[in-house]
Amino acid sequence: MSPSSKTTYLSKTVEQLQPSGIRRFFDLASKMDNVISLGVGEPDFVTPWNVIEASFHSLEKGYTAYTANAGMIELRTRISAYLKKKYQVDYDPEEQVIVTVGASQAIDLALRALIDPGDEVIVVEPSFVSYAPAVSLAGGIPVKVDTDPLQQFKLEPELLEKAITEKTKAIMLCSPNNPTGTVLSKDELAAIAAVVKKYDLFVLSDEIYGELCYDEKHTSFSQIPEMKERTLLLSGFSKAFAMTGWRLGYAVGPSEIIKAMTKIHQYTIMSAPTMAQHAAIEALDHSETSVQEMKKSYRQRRNFVVKEFREMGLNCYLPGGAFYVFPSIQKTGFTSEEFAEKLLQEQRVAVVPGNVFGRSGEGYIRCSYATSLKQLDEAMKRIRAFLQTI
Repeated sequence: MSPSSKTTYLSKTVEQLQPSGIRRFFDLASKMDNVISLGVGEPDFVTPWNVIEASFHSLEKGYTAYTANAGMIELRTRISAYLKKKYQVDYDPEEQVIVTVGASQAIDLALRALIDPGDEVIVVEPSFVSYAPAVSLAGGIPVKVDTDPLQQFKLEPELLEKAITEKTKAIMLCSPNNPTGTVLSKDELAAIAAVVKKYDLFVLSDEIYGELCYDEKHTSFSQIPEMKERTLLLSGFSKAFAMTGWRLGYAVGPSEIIKAMTKIHQYTIMSAPTMAQHAAIEALDHSETSVQEMKKSYRQRRNFVVKEFREMGLNCYLPGGAFYVFPSIQKTGFTSEEFAEKLLQEQRVAVVPGNVFGRSGEGYIRCSYATSLKQLDEAMKRIRAFLQTI
């Protein structure tokens, strides 16, 4: 066969992947002036100075080489101690912790370590846009489960049970949730755990927003009795410590899975950046005050934005965590895409249409409040003006 007879050299799996719906709006907004972005899922705070300094010192001392594939043992030990203090769950830093290049890489490694071709993974929607594609790239089949807006998009055990087949191997959970901000309580997680145990499933629990719970203490899925051995806790430093650009995450869980993830990691990434790992040690050791100050600000912003949307006549429940609100725009008659695009074009406010997070997100928009109150105030005025024209 001559090269000219091929229509493409691309893998069919990659060719069939859809571009991120979030990225399309970023690209549109980047070509406009005077845009207020409520679309970006990252803190507007700069990384705490003591953390930045720790990276300087790392370089000054000549730490410019690779670390252990699984990450510096000093950092893995700190992560283990942090989780013990926060959730009262023990993880062996030698065998049960891996440091990754962001939580996104932890998700990718976890799925590749767990999934054989044809295995089904349940993705609870609305969900972070990467989950289903990551399952597909690992050779698995994402099985999407819609949640009910009237139940604040919480996964109900009955919905989970209906989606399980003989091919189901794992479920992806996210609490606090991106994009809805919904937090699952300890009792709600326990009800899900009963189904997980009944069908002998494994859980990938994305807890990257675990530090950002405003009304109740965050519960890790690994805290639920008998769940630690069938759970990978996935997290990182991006959200709580304002370290998105440092790209540092981690996974903790059963040693055989961490070992398998490390094997993939050593053949693909080698190790996470060394100076970022030193910075993360400083973050865990000395940045609690900074985290609490940022959290206090997010809570104030959340309350402001929810109040504003409700006063505009849009249904908007009070999310318990993360830094997103997910108001309904159904009464406008627009689809999520139409609303987001018109709002951007007419009032220069960038939000993310809810449908990019799954079918059940249609009729909603995701608004990040990780921007200043001054910017949020102006954004709310523009959205109010937009609503008055339709």
